[in-house]
Amino acid sequence: MSAAIAAMVTAVVGVLGTLFAPLVASWVTKRQRDAEGLVEERRRLLEERRTAYTSMNRATSHFHTLLKDALHRTRDGVLTDEDRERLEEGRRDYRARYAEAQMIVPEAVLDSSREVNVVLAGVDAALKRVDRGVPRGGETAVRLLLDLKAADPKLTAMHRLMRQDLGVSG
Repeated sequence: MSAAIAAMVTAVVGVLGTLFAPLVASWVTKRQRDAEGLVEERRRLLEERRTAYTSMNRATSHFHTLLKDALHRTRDGVLTDEDRERLEEGRRDYRARYAEAQMIVPEAVLDSSREVNVVLAGVDAALKRVDRGVPRGGETAVRLLLDLKAADPKLTAMHRLMRQDLGVSG
């Protein structure tokens, strides 16, 4: 290859390099921004789930406790209107947090929360019947306390799934 051809090839490569360098730099920068955007989106979604789980966990535990307290008071014949009102507020808060979480959480956690919800809603409805003096066969405060106990392992399973989803170990 002659010196003139080598110089011509070098010039062409230099010109092409000069022309394509901004395009390559722009492409690399765009890919980096896209990757950073994905990381930020994952972080945002994780934070949304963490917030939903925290609210749902708090409201579920609070409603569970209020139900247990109301059942004890019903059993002892000392349930007051204030207790009923507090229980209803806890139920509403629980339902609101449950509804919010349904839009965010993965299916496995949602399935687990539904199992908890079946127990809590069932006990709540039965407690209202007992409180009004129209229980169905076998519904008593003592029986409902035992039924409510069935929520404990379901709550534990739901908490475990939430923690796993958030990447919290053990």
